[in-house]
Amino acid sequence: MTLQKEELSTHILCRLVADLLLKSDWKLATAESCTGGLIAAACTELSGSSNWFESGFVTYSNEAKTELLGVDAALIARHGAVSEEVARAMAQGALQRSHAQVALSVTGVAGPTGGSAAKPVGTVWFGWATPGGVTTDMRLFAGDRAAVRAAAVHHALHTLHTLLT
Repeated sequence: MTLQKEELSTHILCRLVADLLLKSDWKLATAESCTGGLIAAACTELSGSSNWFESGFVTYSNEAKTELLGVDAALIARHGAVSEEVARAMAQGALQRSHAQVALSVTGVAGPTGGSAAKPVGTVWFGWATPGGVTTDMRLFAGDRAAVRAAAVHHALHTLHTLLT
């Protein structure tokens, strides 16, 4: 079933993702930077989430990305923390450093400061590691800090649902 992103609340997306993970007997790990744990929080709002949610890494600093997820510091220096390469490495690191079979990562510029011409406020890179491989995506979200973060949570979960179906 193809679901339109705009039609689904974050709560419903979490429930749909949970059902797919449970059906496969898989667990999810999250690696979050700009969302600061909001995805993990949304997932664990559901009763019974311990059956499908394994762990959440909040790696806001570059050092945390390196120490907790194993992201190569040289990769961050070369491409920046907000990049496809780092989003991919974060998702892979979350899988390697957990007992999950599926991981998602988010790294971006939520604002209102921190943007640049190359990476304006609202730029967010995503990574999803599944048994089928790693998928990445970049989005530019409009709005204030809260809006960017909420949109990032929604996109991360919606795309995970799509990848698992």
